Amino acid sequence: MVDMENKILIPIWEHCDPAVSAAIRQFEERWQPYSQSSQRYPIVGLIKDVIDPAVAAYLRNLPEGFTGFIPGAVPGVGFSKIIRLVGLEAMLRVQRQLLRQFIMTEDQQTARNQSFVATLESLIELVLACMCKRPQSSSAEKGVNLNNQRKHGYCECCGNLTEFSTFISTVAEEQINDVELEEHNKLELSDKYCVGHKPKLTTGEWNPAYRQAKRSLTQFNIELARLTRQCAKRSEVSAKSGDKLIDEYFYHFMLNLTIQPADHAELRNLARKMVDSKLSDTKKKMLALQKLGFNQTEIGQRLLNVNHQPMTRQAVSKALASVRKEFLL
Repeated sequence: MVDMENKILIPIWEHCDPAVSAAIRQFEERWQPYSQSSQRYPIVGLIKDVIDPAVAAYLRNLPEGFTGFIPGAVPGVGFSKIIRLVGLEAMLRVQRQLLRQFIMTEDQQTARNQSFVATLESLIELVLACMCKRPQSSSAEKGVNLNNQRKHGYCECCGNLTEFSTFISTVAEEQINDVELEEHNKLELSDKYCVGHKPKLTTGEWNPAYRQAKRSLTQFNIELARLTRQCAKRSEVSAKSGDKLIDEYFYHFMLNLTIQPADHAELRNLARKMVDSKLSDTKKKMLALQKLGFNQTEIGQRLLNVNHQPMTRQAVSKALASVRKEFLL
């Protein structure tokens, strides 16, 4: 998230523990020169100074059964020490796995549980932001004179990293110091699209996948918003699509998944699959009605076709048969 002054903000979830929330905001105020690749300003050191005390204090007030779901609960092994031992990426995976386990086994939607989940989600957002944080002033590796201050992040059309972000990550993680690229090739790395959705192919021709994704970009963003809202409050009907049956579909669909709001890439790829597979709102309504126990004839009577006439049983059957297995309820 970026504010009006282009300052990166770390998302803090509603109901997050106040002390942890305050620590994240303090961290945010100080983290400008820090990054995981900086020797002078290592971001793990800032986590130790600012976040560790807040997490430790929060852990002391948790019931014993909760502490196993948050990294840093072992005495003498703080939040930052785990990051130092396993790295930010592995830490993110651990956090997500522990959160999934809590939701699947312990979560009872009480106020305390909601606060616990919100606190875990906020710490996940913190680690994710640290992974994406670039040095305040930096250059790419030797022989790779890319502008490292260009936008990093996901492709506009899916959950893959942009071509530029993927390359920078490869350089940073694999230490490709001797990579030599011609200047014009460097500048062609897209900071808006992944390799699959890059506007033009290496042959110079327009990429059909790009054109298809751009045509459906509005629907992609709609589906992503619905998935994100429902994912955040999966115990309630929360998609807010404007239609009760569509909301009902997303409610039942998300109950079958363990994906979390912090799983940005997974949510974006899921939205892209929905759009590419032509899972229309009408099909979602059919699936919701089917889940509620209506047969195909009854479903057709409740839904209108393009001519504002009840749909036939055959039309309903054909539409349902075209739905991918992964989107069935």
